[in-house]
Amino acid sequence: MIADQDILSFMRELAYRPMTFEELADHFRQEGSPEEVHAILASLEDNGYIIRTRKDRYGVPERMNLLRGRLQAHAKGFAFLIPDETDHPDVYIHANDLHTAMNGDIVLARVTSKSQGGARMEGEVVRVVKRAIEQVVGVFENLESYGFVMPDDRRINRDVFIPKGAFHGAVTGQKVVAKIVNYPEGRAAAEGEIIEILGHKDDPGVDILSIIRKHKLPEAFPDEVMAEAEGVPDVISEEEIISQKRRDLRGLNIVTIDGEDAKDLDDAVYVEHLPNGNYKLGVHIADVGYYVKEGSELDREAYARGCSVYLVDRVIPMLPRRLSNGICSLNPRVDRLTLSCEMEFDEQAKLIKHEVFPSVIRTVERMTYTDVRKIVEDEDPEVSARYSYMVDSFKLMKKLALKLRKKRMHRGAIDFDFEESKVIVDENGKPTDIIKRERSIAEQMIEEFMLAANETVAEHFHWLRVPFLYRIHEDPDSEKLLHFMSFVANFGYVVRGRGNSVHPRSLQTLLEEIEGTREQTVISTMMLRSMRQAKYDAESTGHFGLAAEYYTHFTSPIRRYPDLVIHRVIREVFNHGGSLPEKRLELLKVRMPEIAQQSSERERVAVEAERDTEQLKKAEYMLDKVGEEYVGIISSVTSFGMFIELDNTVEGLIRLSDMADDYYHFDEQHMQLIGERTANIHRIGDEVKIRVARVNMDDHTIDFEMVDSARRHGTLGDKLSGYELKKRSHKDRAAKGEFERGGRGNRGGRAGDSRGARGAAGREDSRGARGQRSGAQTGGGRGQGQPWKKGQAGGFGRAGSQGHAGGESVNIDRQHDMDNGSQEPSEGEWVNRGEHRSRRYRDRQDAQRERPKKGKSGINFGGGHDSGRSSHASTDDANWVDRLIEQAEHEESDGGSFDFGSGRGGYGRPAEHGGGHERRGGSGYGRGYNGGARGSGKNKSGGGKRGRKSTSESGIFIGEGAAKSRQKSGSSPSKKGKSNNSTAKFVRKKKR
Repeated sequence: MIADQDILSFMRELAYRPMTFEELADHFRQEGSPEEVHAILASLEDNGYIIRTRKDRYGVPERMNLLRGRLQAHAKGFAFLIPDETDHPDVYIHANDLHTAMNGDIVLARVTSKSQGGARMEGEVVRVVKRAIEQVVGVFENLESYGFVMPDDRRINRDVFIPKGAFHGAVTGQKVVAKIVNYPEGRAAAEGEIIEILGHKDDPGVDILSIIRKHKLPEAFPDEVMAEAEGVPDVISEEEIISQKRRDLRGLNIVTIDGEDAKDLDDAVYVEHLPNGNYKLGVHIADVGYYVKEGSELDREAYARGCSVYLVDRVIPMLPRRLSNGICSLNPRVDRLTLSCEMEFDEQAKLIKHEVFPSVIRTVERMTYTDVRKIVEDEDPEVSARYSYMVDSFKLMKKLALKLRKKRMHRGAIDFDFEESKVIVDENGKPTDIIKRERSIAEQMIEEFMLAANETVAEHFHWLRVPFLYRIHEDPDSEKLLHFMSFVANFGYVVRGRGNSVHPRSLQTLLEEIEGTREQTVISTMMLRSMRQAKYDAESTGHFGLAAEYYTHFTSPIRRYPDLVIHRVIREVFNHGGSLPEKRLELLKVRMPEIAQQSSERERVAVEAERDTEQLKKAEYMLDKVGEEYVGIISSVTSFGMFIELDNTVEGLIRLSDMADDYYHFDEQHMQLIGERTANIHRIGDEVKIRVARVNMDDHTIDFEMVDSARRHGTLGDKLSGYELKKRSHKDRAAKGEFERGGRGNRGGRAGDSRGARGAAGREDSRGARGQRSGAQTGGGRGQGQPWKKGQAGGFGRAGSQGHAGGESVNIDRQHDMDNGSQEPSEGEWVNRGEHRSRRYRDRQDAQRERPKKGKSGINFGGGHDSGRSSHASTDDANWVDRLIEQAEHEESDGGSFDFGSGRGGYGRPAEHGGGHERRGGSGYGRGYNGGARGSGKNKSGGGKRGRKSTSESGIFIGEGAAKSRQKSGSSPSKKGKSNNSTAKFVRKKKR
């Protein structure tokens, strides 16, 4: 019988040339019929493993300059292709090259360009093989003749258009589930229909339910699965025990040790001191595979779920509770079927011998971590008296666990001691407290015993040469590792290694050296970020973090599918005398890679869902804490601010625009912010005092602000420069209403408070914002209903930007990779610093007829009509920097950001859309969908073509209108190109 792998292996041979179906059928005529070959070819083609050319010839994608992989999208619109080939680097996909692909899709992509060393690649999607997103969860907005669903998942960066006939009773403000009918194509939005109404977004329980639907987590089990679970017996008969040749361990004092609220007890332990002075450790795991037969409805459902998901207020189990809390749970004083791993260790915790076998046990106690800690650590007399017959056993467990840990640390296992927390919620799902999870000696005992069993079982079956599932952790990426080594060198530490490789012992030695020091948090965090993610695999390649050559997951079959699978393999090997039949070997070899990939993907989904619910409830917990002050630790530093972690593990962001004491520069190499005037330094691990400023329940984010932070406009020594004195005078005049600067907008600006601005309808403070409806925040977006007019000068906010602003206010921003979608960090310094701040801004109300004025070095600051300035502006040009700063800061507070950074084939990637905005308060058909942002104008397009922006001789970005004016005057720039926008971007001088 021919298998898929046979055809794939044949096509991957170097001598293979693309062949037709007839040629392939003739080649495999001995292994299978033409019908079988045709069915396999069709299946492989549908799944993207092979390609059929226009001449009906078949070949594998990698031989045709194509890559198969999973798409990982970003909220900014771009994405990365994670190739199926594990040794192939990720491929950057620009928003315009995604075509109809969305986050999580399996696609075929073509690499279009490579960096000089080949480490960085850029490509485009050729074909979507498998859709990952078939439905979207979000807030519905009814616009009478049509509607939109605004997705909760920010990686789906386009709203879903809902025709009027597909509302199905949904009203504005409700959380809904929309099925995608037509996927986005070019500038057109995705189209869908409402299939489920979850309730109003503020109703209790809807928030968690939305996350469950967002990640497509199954809740109720299908009827056929429940019927099969009901057929499982509740008790064990003696005939079963004898017929299966299980070893009877019911006479031993075996106990379970778990948390107070645990109900699925799948592991139990027993320790004995042998007469020869060695230790005997028995780890006994529930034999779930005996009840969940391969290919059954229970098995198929468990495979689809992958693992149990532990949300803040509930558990979504992998198996029905009748099994997980019943016959498969090692409840006290009842008989249970198990698989046991008994190990003998000497005084140095060296493994002398081991045995893996099926057994039957009866646990004597259901212990909790708290009670065990009180016995072995606190020596609590009351608890010790209650479990007096087990006290010596628990103390022996502690002694062995410490020896195992010492040995593991000596070989180089890395032990990150990060604090975890648990959110406590009431019966209505409202968070009432956040407590830290303790990692006492009791937790460490069970952890060491489970690690020892997992390693022993993995090595045992590796040498039996049977198909198995392993838990692997690959070596760190060499580039990230070198970056980390360079980072720790700044603190005076050296990580020893050869070439681009480092033994985990060197990293653990470093963790021991920094323990208790000020830089412990920063170095531990950076080390963790430099490592890869652990996953399941059919081949044993080792576990870097544990410094283990063999490792698997054997100890949790109730809540992890890979554990359930290897339990079946263990029993099969035992029943067949230590081996497997040839046919079974071949079948498992094909199945194991599929199971490993599926389990890894489901694990990632579970982790994301758990993280989402935790962030949601932490944000909700801080809602009534706005205005309160706390002391926290800087946990991360970025180009747009720094994240602060409080003692209760709540994390919030301090934006650069909210740091009013100075202008801060981001030093990427040292991961710190440096004050321009004061030379203040903020880096990971520093302690700061903060105030809770804002809580955004839509994004589940928290904003902090520094306490006792002086205004940044003061210089050292509290002396004001002439520029700042003039600026203060200008503000005083504005406060007294001595002048009025009207703005362009739906209703005009407010007197004395909208200088150089586009007036915002429905808002009182409209400085620096363009017109908008109902006061919705657009952050540099264009007012609804206002067309894009060529030649008009815009503000300094980025049109259609999304996410946090990189380089907020007028700060230097040296790294904008994830915020702009650029692949290289930008370099340079702002032109309007120091002596440039007194430069006058010339009025250009008629740029088509009048040559634009130049600043220093011949730089044009914008072009076209400056419709944001009133007729009074020409008499007060000296204050243009003041207006620029205030406008930029205000637009940042509305979610806007500056548009700059290196991009494809030019100095900066232009905004791919006009009039877009991240905030979702505005409404209008065709909200600027091109490039992945939402606009509030009625025109669907707005962005220009990709390419280089117009530049001056110094390489400074200038507006298109200004560029044309220069060409008319005879001054030709050194580089020409089209701009997506007639607005001059925030300019900066390129370093020489």
